[in-house]
Amino acid sequence: MTHIERLAGFLRETRRLLVFTGAGVSTGSGIPDYRGPRGVWQTRRPVYFQDFVTSDSARVEYWDFKLETWPVLRDARPTPTHRALADWERAGRLGMLVTQNIDGLHAAAGTSPERLVELHGTDRFIECLSCHERFDPDPVFAAFGESHAPPRCACGGWLKPATISFGQSLREDDLARAFGAAGQADAVLALGSTLSVTPAAMVPLEAAGRGRPYAIVNQGPTEHDDMPLVTLRLDGNLDDIVPEAVRRALA
Repeated sequence: MTHIERLAGFLRETRRLLVFTGAGVSTGSGIPDYRGPRGVWQTRRPVYFQDFVTSDSARVEYWDFKLETWPVLRDARPTPTHRALADWERAGRLGMLVTQNIDGLHAAAGTSPERLVELHGTDRFIECLSCHERFDPDPVFAAFGESHAPPRCACGGWLKPATISFGQSLREDDLARAFGAAGQADAVLALGSTLSVTPAAMVPLEAAGRGRPYAIVNQGPTEHDDMPLVTLRLDGNLDDIVPEAVRRALA
């Protein structure tokens, strides 16, 4: 039995699926991953949140990196896997899609805000750390590119992309939505994640720990591979497997 057939069989039995996604869902759109062998953090040092809020040089370093990577994120388009997951929601069979990704591609593919939790935030908006007003990124990046001065809000607060930085706490509301959905799911599917970053990687385990079937599709090993809670483990390219499996499961 092929990977497509095995995943389609898993999906056919689900009516309230929790989907958990990581960087591997977006690599087909040209966005590099962060933690893989050729990931961004192999060559770049992340700026920690505490340094961002206390050090002007750290803010400049952070914005330099974001300015460098913004054109790739801005121009990226959803992959076949992103679109297939949106199809799954339109079929009425998605409980929640919880993603670690900050690229906004699930929303761009059509996943609705009501069914989407971006645990690590999104690069599609700039947010004030003080008043939390959000802004379109392009003008803010253009201003930084000209002045090289870390941007500030009209209220005086520092601006940064609406993502969760290293050392910054996840939003409590997002965590509550993710774990709440895990408790109500009838199955869980993890896609394109090494499942090594906590507390995010605990979300699929919340559902699996309640006896729900747990499938993982990823190219390369994950931290959950050897857990007895995993009922289906497939290794391969997501775009080669997921879209056709979804199509067959919905046929």
